[in-house]
Parts: sequence; structure tokens; C-alpha cells
Amino acid sequence: MQQRACTVTEHIEIERGTVGDYDRLSCFHYRHGPCKPCVAIYAMRDRHAGRRRFADPVGVIVYVNPAPNSELRSAATGGVFTGLGDRRLQMQAINRNIRTIARVIIDPRYRGLGLASRLVAETMGLLNVPIIEATAVMGTVNPFFERAGMRAYTGGESARVVQLAEAFSSVGIENDELIDPAGVQARLDKLPLIAAAFIEEQIRRFLAGNAARRYMQPGLERTRFVLSKLAPRGAYYIWVNPDRQIDLATDKTQQVLFMERG
Repeated sequence: MQQRACTVTEHIEIERGTVGDYDRLSCFHYRHGPCKPCVAIYAMRDRHAGRRRFADPVGVIVYVNPAPNSELRSAATGGVFTGLGDRRLQMQAINRNIRTIARVIIDPRYRGLGLASRLVAETMGLLNVPIIEATAVMGTVNPFFERAGMRAYTGGESARVVQLAEAFSSVGIENDELIDPAGVQARLDKLPLIAAAFIEEQIRRFLAGNAARRYMQPGLERTRFVLSKLAPRGAYYIWVNPDRQIDLATDKTQQVLFMERG
């Protein structure tokens, strides 16, 4: 008996969405809750008369302004945004050329139909900027960004991260325990004096490069922050708009650079 092709996707449409659309689906995202102020939201809606009243929207994508610093962004773009010298000019260039995908959520009842890739692929060009980026811890499990045409970049852990993880291991706190801040803090509180002094020095060195956090006092809040920096980094994804050129023009340089299309 010949199976009938699924026709659900024939009734799916994408349109400009609202924060309300995101709020309705945010509970289905592993990082549920509010995200950074958005610059654009697009929603997927099922226009089938018999289904739309049960699920609206069925998918949503949220775009935000980019973070100021990203090692993997620098690697993926050949460092074009790091050579301007002036931090203010660098941030202007980043904000002018890049938008970041902060959330892609599909209603669980509509998963497995390729809708996440479609939502990404059909909205990236609507932002009208040269570069769209995303970071996803789950990207290797569900590579929908790559299916949508984005390129993946991964990077090894920094020397600082490796050194601190090894320091924890040397006092008996192994990698598989670092996901539990309260448990790690309890272990730290019980360390012998010499071991406690050693790990305290290592943590202070680790925080020395963070102006906002370098003077954090020992305790659960500091431990939670430090462990968050030891967590595995997600893959970085980038899409270069073939219809837009990277514009690094500034009052000082007055130049436009073109990024290699690959």
C-alpha cells in the first residue's frame, strides 16, 4: 500500500512575529525564559483550518544584536572586526553587519518535519545584513543550522579553562562534578588548608582577566559563575549573505571589505 506524503508543511507560512509569539513557545526551549531585547521575530503559522486553533504559532525565531566579543566569530570571519583598533569603531562595525539568532523553537507536535531549518533559511535574508550568526550547544545533535545553509565552526577550550579544570581535578573535583555548583562549593568548603589555598589562587588567576568579576568573594555565587565558564562551548554557526557586503567604513578608514563567499 502506497503511503501518502505528509501535507502538513504545505499549510505552514512564515510572517513577522511578536514577543507574544515567543512567549507562547518559550517553555519548549532548553533555555526557556526571556532573552535579550530582540531586533526581529518571525513566526510560523499553520493555516490549515482544522489545526490552526490548536497551535498558533507552531514555530518562532528570535534575532538579537550580536555580543561584542566572540573568539569563534573572529576565526570564522578572519578577524575582520578585530583590526579596527578603536573599540567603539569595532562595536559599530559589528552592530552594523551582524545579527544573532537567539532562539529557534518549534512546537513539539510539529517537530521532525524540517521546520527549524526552513524557519532559519527563509528568514536570514530578511534581516538585510551581511552576516547572520548563531551559537548552539545542541547543534551537533540536531544540525538544523547547517541544513539551513549556515557553516559550523568549533574551537578547543582555552588554556585558562583547561588549567582551571585540571586544578579542580588535582584537588579531587572531576569534570563530571562541575555541573553541580552547590556540590562543588560543598567540596571546596571541606578542602584541607593547603588544597584550599591552591584552588583559591587558581580561581583568582582565572578571574583576573574579567574586570567585572575579578574581586568576587568566595562562595556559591562565584563558584556558579566559574563553573559556567567551564561548561562546554557550543558550536558557532555563520551565514554570509550573498547579496550584502561587509561594510567596515569608519570616519578613520573609509573602507569597505568584502568577505570571501564559501
